[in-house]
Amino acid sequence: MAFPEQQQQPPGSTEAMDPRPDHGEESYRGSGRLAGKVALITGADSGIGKAVAIAYAREGADVAISYLDEHDDAEDTARWVREAGRKALLLPGDLADPAQCREVVSRTVDEFGRLDVLVSNAAYQMSHETVEEISDEEWDHTIATNISAFFHLVKASLPHMSAGASIIGSSSVNSDSPSPALMPYAATKAAIANMTASLAQLLGDRGIRANSVAPGPIWTPLIPSTMPVEKVKAFGDDTPLGRAGQPAELAPAYVLLASDEASYMSGARIAVTGGRPIL
Repeated sequence: MAFPEQQQQPPGSTEAMDPRPDHGEESYRGSGRLAGKVALITGADSGIGKAVAIAYAREGADVAISYLDEHDDAEDTARWVREAGRKALLLPGDLADPAQCREVVSRTVDEFGRLDVLVSNAAYQMSHETVEEISDEEWDHTIATNISAFFHLVKASLPHMSAGASIIGSSSVNSDSPSPALMPYAATKAAIANMTASLAQLLGDRGIRANSVAPGPIWTPLIPSTMPVEKVKAFGDDTPLGRAGQPAELAPAYVLLASDEASYMSGARIAVTGGRPIL
């Protein structure tokens, strides 16, 4: 399908998107698979993070919503979590700062008394046709936001995690099929997959699992705010399924990895790519 011509300033807003993404607001049905758990989800104001927050709440989890500064989108996520009968905690701030990573973990534990699931999902990307276009500042910011934040979040979370806890990183089909126009982003997504595999081995003796999800082209505010108009129009058309995915189509993978049903799943990378293979 072709999307209407549209462009936003990063990080983008859900409200300005046409069509509006589906986060499972009207479709996701929970069955208590995460009852009693506490989850911290970064980038939970919109896109995949929002869909995961809604699904987790409907599965019985309280949710800490970490986001940059898109307050309206984040408030909407919190509203859906509360309508599911669960508690929501809003945590604005830039995770490129290690101190903010430690702060969101600390506030989550202070509010809910525990931490069972960490979903490191917040990310930055920008399209560039040449290496020379990528500024030193943008490179450093992409690394800090996408992979360094994952490290700082995990390090801060581990003292509060017990056996059965789950760490989930958002990787990407770009992790091993990199788009050249997204070089810094693709490099961080490969690093997330690699780091998660290391964590699975480092944390196995504690009973803490680490896995990643590799999305393909998913219709989120990141797309119209970081890609040229012509690429937005044809976004996802080159997948075997012939379309972009919706955030709601990612949520079940994150639910599985957070649940006790995945008690022997660690070190895995789940592809949700519309048919594009990952190795």
